[in-house]
Amino acid sequence: MSKWISSVWPGRPYPRGANWDGEGVNFAIFSEHAEKVELCLFDSKGQREVQRIELKECTNLIWHCYLPEARPGLLYGFRVYGPYRPAEGHRFNPNKLLIEPYAKDIVGTPLWSDAHFGYRIGSKRGDLSFDRRDNARGMPKCRVIDQAFTWGNDRPPDIRWHDMVIYELHVKGFTMQHPDIPPEFRGTYAGLTMEPAIEHLKQLGITTVELMPVHAFLDDRHLIERGLRNYWGYNSISFMAPDSRYSASGHVSEFKTMVKTLHSADIEVILDVVYNHTAEGNHLGPTLSFRGIDNIAYYRLVDNDSRYYMDYTGCGNTLDMRHSRVLQLIMDSLRYWVQEMHVDGFRFDLASALARELHEVNQLGTFFDTIRQDPVLSTIKLIAEPWDLGEGGYQVGNFPLGWAEWNDKYRDSVRAYWKGDGGLIGELARRLTGSSDLYEHNGRRPHASINFLSAHDGFTLHDLVTYNSKHNEANLEDNRDGNDNNHSWNCGVEGETDDPEINTLRARQKRNLLATLLFSQGVPMLLAGDEMGRTQHGNNNAYCQDNEISWLSWDLKPQDKELLEFTKRVIALRKAHPLFRRSYFFHGKPIRGGEVKDIVWLNPDGFEMSEEDWNQAFSRCLGVYLAGDSLVETDGRGRRLHDDNLLLLINAHHEDIAFMLPEFDGHHYWDVLLDTCDAVGQPKVLRYKAGEGYPVGGRALVLLKQGEPK
Repeated sequence: MSKWISSVWPGRPYPRGANWDGEGVNFAIFSEHAEKVELCLFDSKGQREVQRIELKECTNLIWHCYLPEARPGLLYGFRVYGPYRPAEGHRFNPNKLLIEPYAKDIVGTPLWSDAHFGYRIGSKRGDLSFDRRDNARGMPKCRVIDQAFTWGNDRPPDIRWHDMVIYELHVKGFTMQHPDIPPEFRGTYAGLTMEPAIEHLKQLGITTVELMPVHAFLDDRHLIERGLRNYWGYNSISFMAPDSRYSASGHVSEFKTMVKTLHSADIEVILDVVYNHTAEGNHLGPTLSFRGIDNIAYYRLVDNDSRYYMDYTGCGNTLDMRHSRVLQLIMDSLRYWVQEMHVDGFRFDLASALARELHEVNQLGTFFDTIRQDPVLSTIKLIAEPWDLGEGGYQVGNFPLGWAEWNDKYRDSVRAYWKGDGGLIGELARRLTGSSDLYEHNGRRPHASINFLSAHDGFTLHDLVTYNSKHNEANLEDNRDGNDNNHSWNCGVEGETDDPEINTLRARQKRNLLATLLFSQGVPMLLAGDEMGRTQHGNNNAYCQDNEISWLSWDLKPQDKELLEFTKRVIALRKAHPLFRRSYFFHGKPIRGGEVKDIVWLNPDGFEMSEEDWNQAFSRCLGVYLAGDSLVETDGRGRRLHDDNLLLLINAHHEDIAFMLPEFDGHHYWDVLLDTCDAVGQPKVLRYKAGEGYPVGGRALVLLKQGEPK
């Protein structure tokens, strides 16, 4: 082995990771129980280990050294020595090359073999056995980077919460089949910077993209062996490095260019982050990073049986947020993505797992306190997936001030209502108005509710109205995976059909759902492709489908183009009417001493809903009057906002209903803004008189504004 690093200095314990300072590289790695740590350097292709350097300095449990001759581009990994006693929680194995937790770039993907496991696969002793094979040739390598980047005058768009329209997208899937993006850039960070991608987002009216996981992640061995991939990416192995498979150039700077370009288009970037577990799985999983660096420190182990892992995530392990160094890693990661990569916020996968201290979810715990006092993280957008798979993990409505939440109660209630289930108009009313029953109790506002009807996990909007049951056979799990409770309705036939009546109904149902989403208080989130009829052919758990099942199709049929135009229309209406973007909850009280309330619920006869009306199980039709004068919101310069008086008519009954148009404040006319009976929402008659019955179609939604006499 030719040694090409001739000088090793003590270095510093901070900052953690490999950091180029313009003269050399400082390496620092935490391990509380290690007995010895070696830094392994590799050739430029990562195939041959050329040098090992023992880190002889250890300060406050941080092992460190400085290499004045090292430069950006250097490939490296670590070997950590210590006891291998799984029954006591220790799983050190220096035969395994390890990914460093603070690595900012990772090259390659694992070539799966039994050598990646700390124990001998097939041994009668299972994970209590010890494997002596070296796995370095098949391991990804960490790479030292130069973090310099020309940000110029980049600034966060700083979209106000109530003005946001979120678009959940997969970096690869969004552009992989886009005909107007050069093939070499499809499916990459660079692809998202191309004019066709930006133009689609801008024309649609999107303010914020929420990127599915881009932290470096691994494809599970069992998926690779079955010819599948971990497409979604909820399988992180690094919390600093952007996944290189989405990079056309192979450089971290490509991600920064993507963020800067989106910012220039006034589009925010939110990352879906997975800090609750890692790709190392349970006690029978591989040794790739954290497990081999210090298993006891990084993971939550079962009390009184440290061989096994606490699994609040369904993925085999849970990171131990109670440990100060683990908490520091997560906070350093979050700050890195904000300060160095300029992202605007985060959506936390299975966020309840991050708040578990002893066993129960503690919303006043260390994780939240640490974020709340942080001068960087307390100012960005924080969104929780407010549940995990452990006991007491469902925490919708319980996250603290400063947090928004994915509101699955909204999803399920609106789906069930338009499916035709009875007895839901009271529940629908709560969800339409921002779910005050969930968020007002601790001082939060309507924007705490991230409203969505479809997301990466579950049916797409098109499949929601096309399938009663999941069809996940392509996942090769005998259709056992995925949720069976989808609140979906196929409109009479399972799957695609040539029946024009069924297709007409399905198209209208999609318009109903989209209009409901965009006209609700709170923050709307669209799943990429829902605006143009994207289908996964009934697969509601396409986590392993890195193919046309998951990728967006840009080959639009006429009905897809109509849906796209409709979606643009309803987003534009939301933006044009601040009544749909209130910062405060409605209270059903008269406005400033007047007679008309800020919100009035109406029955089809045009009268205010009575207690009896609310309790009728058969009722599926509802009117909502929103008073424009009720707005107390102001613009960025403190000027009070104004709006028209609006009337929303919602009918999930299968028959037409003549809804009596009310008269308020002496206004005698109603102008129709949208009717979902039309393919693009354009009403046939534009003006009606108060006191007339508006013919609300069966399974349809209508939006009107109070008009002045002509």
